[in-house]
Amino acid sequence: MRHFLTLKDLTPFELKALITRAIELKRMHIAGELYEPLKNKVLAMIFEKSSTRTRVSFESAMIQFGGGSIFLSPNDTQLGRGEPIADSARVISSMVDVIMIRTFEHEKVETLAKYSSVPVINALTDDYHPCQLLADMQTYQEHRGSIEGKTVVWVGDGNNMCHSYINAAQQFGFKLNVATPVGYEPNADIVASVDAEINLFNDVNAAVSGADLIVTDVWASMGQEEEQRKREQAFAAFQVNQDVMNLANKDALFMHCLPAHRGEEVSAEVIDGPQSVVWDEAENRLHAQKALLEFLCKTVS
Repeated sequence: MRHFLTLKDLTPFELKALITRAIELKRMHIAGELYEPLKNKVLAMIFEKSSTRTRVSFESAMIQFGGGSIFLSPNDTQLGRGEPIADSARVISSMVDVIMIRTFEHEKVETLAKYSSVPVINALTDDYHPCQLLADMQTYQEHRGSIEGKTVVWVGDGNNMCHSYINAAQQFGFKLNVATPVGYEPNADIVASVDAEINLFNDVNAAVSGADLIVTDVWASMGQEEEQRKREQAFAAFQVNQDVMNLANKDALFMHCLPAHRGEEVSAEVIDGPQSVVWDEAENRLHAQKALLEFLCKTVS
């Protein structure tokens, strides 16, 4: 049995095969082909953080695969009343085939996986967002081919998305430049844990020179709303606008995991412009996660 808590839970070969499979599943979906490998399978979806793309993509994936899903929030379950994660893991996993969780502490996902008898998928924690990286890597491959050997630039906060890009640099073989304000760098232990070229900058212009892909995220993530004004000041020089994109390679792409705040971390000119692939990126959450669900369910069949 396998879990998907970070990108490191799969080998580089498995991840590349997953991306290839996601592209194939997307083609099948567009062609209207009926494919139900998870018929009568059930996905439990635990949401302790709000979501649009994650919930819609996972629910749609299970329906299209012939299975079903159950939405669980702290308000609806004993998790919200203090039941230990280990106890909930034992109970829920005895009744479903896969568990997906979107929560705060990464340790909670690790505990859930430890005591679960079925695969567990990390749909976002404060430290990592690996499912989004599957969609991002699929999107780049669809538009530009292999990302191996390319230069990717992360602009903004050294957050969970940044950490997953650090893992992806090792697993997919690209160089990563990370441009953050002073004091907002990624976790040093996570940077040190990968075998990849990771360069840290506190200046956007220096980081984006020669980039093939530029990625950013909101300045204040969920749970950081009270820091919004402070972060607006700290990140003022870290907006991805057309001047920034002009420093990258001419065929560079722009990505954002969404939701986006136009006029803050990205200008409307960029996110709605010809280099932006954010809508393909969002749609590919569905197809990449279908490939992931298919893979994980095969490991326990």
